[in-house]
Amino acid sequence: MPASTIDSQQARVRSAIVGIGCCTPPESASQLQASTFMQERSALTGTAAGLCAVLHQKSGVDKRHSVVLLETREDSSPLLQDFYTLKSSPQGNGPSTATRMELFSKVAPALGVQAARLALADAKRAPAEITHIITVSCTGFAAPGMDHALITELELADTTERTHVGFMGCHAAINALRVADGLVRSSPDAVVLIVTVELCTLHLQYTSRPDRMLANALFADGAAAALVARPRDGDGRMVMVEATGSCMFPGTSSAMAWEITDNGFAMTLDKSVPVLIRAHLYPWLEKWLSPGTTPIARIKEIGSFAIHPGGPRVLDSVRDALGIDEAKMQPSRDILRQYGNMSSCTVLFILRLLLDARCSGPVLMLAFGPGLTAEGAVLQLEPATLA
Repeated sequence: MPASTIDSQQARVRSAIVGIGCCTPPESASQLQASTFMQERSALTGTAAGLCAVLHQKSGVDKRHSVVLLETREDSSPLLQDFYTLKSSPQGNGPSTATRMELFSKVAPALGVQAARLALADAKRAPAEITHIITVSCTGFAAPGMDHALITELELADTTERTHVGFMGCHAAINALRVADGLVRSSPDAVVLIVTVELCTLHLQYTSRPDRMLANALFADGAAAALVARPRDGDGRMVMVEATGSCMFPGTSSAMAWEITDNGFAMTLDKSVPVLIRAHLYPWLEKWLSPGTTPIARIKEIGSFAIHPGGPRVLDSVRDALGIDEAKMQPSRDILRQYGNMSSCTVLFILRLLLDARCSGPVLMLAFGPGLTAEGAVLQLEPATLA
């Protein structure tokens, strides 16, 4: 078959997110509880304790779910005392990375399976249809890991093909979506299950550093799954994948980092990040979304936005850079308020919210990660079943 014929056939194949499932650990803590806890664990006093309290208050978060919780209690700190013990010396920095990874290995697979089952139910498709799995996490490592658990618990074929997107940060679900889109476009029979699990609260840091106190105040635990396949008759509401894009902002490599230390993974977050987003985001999107590049020609034609809520200032910077009405930022702010920053899972929670709100039309999904790098996806929320 001539190459031009193959290219033409692949161009006609479109991929869609046909099901989304989102879940969290059962227990949650209010920001007041979390602030009090971190002040106690880090032995903060005076100015440092006051800054910790202010960062929690201004985080845009009401509550966060965590696997490091015994139970939710109104009258005391809910975090497990035997995991994050009191800081007993200036060298005390909390559990070792090995201890944190041990808990990740115990609880992450079950959350991933739960999210996957929800996505399959939403898509009304059987597990046996899955041909590929893409797992995503920047908060834990294990082998065999989530992919093994998914194949076992969902009773998938032993030949199910696996890919892992690891340690890429908050934008990694978009990286996974790009891989899934490529698999479906190259093989129309492919049915790809993306599963993201982020247990950010395993990496709370005993610290008086403002950027790490901010990370302690924002990050939370969650899991999300998306089933990506070729649309077919009988599908309900779906999200067509129109295009994905990426841009590493020049000269910004020191602005954001996610580092493995002896006591968990630690965030470096420069205060210049919102300024850098304002400076670099619009020029990239203007070029990427220009006519002939994607089916959605201009930012002004986009009806809804799924912006990863790295924090209130990040959302403000995206709004200002793109000239977006504040109302279009509300879904991202709502997810931040209700769940916190769940790293890569979060954009799928926002997309689920848009679907539940019966939104339709073009959606721009954006997220930012170490580098400083932006990842984007242009999606189309379809209102009805295929004819």
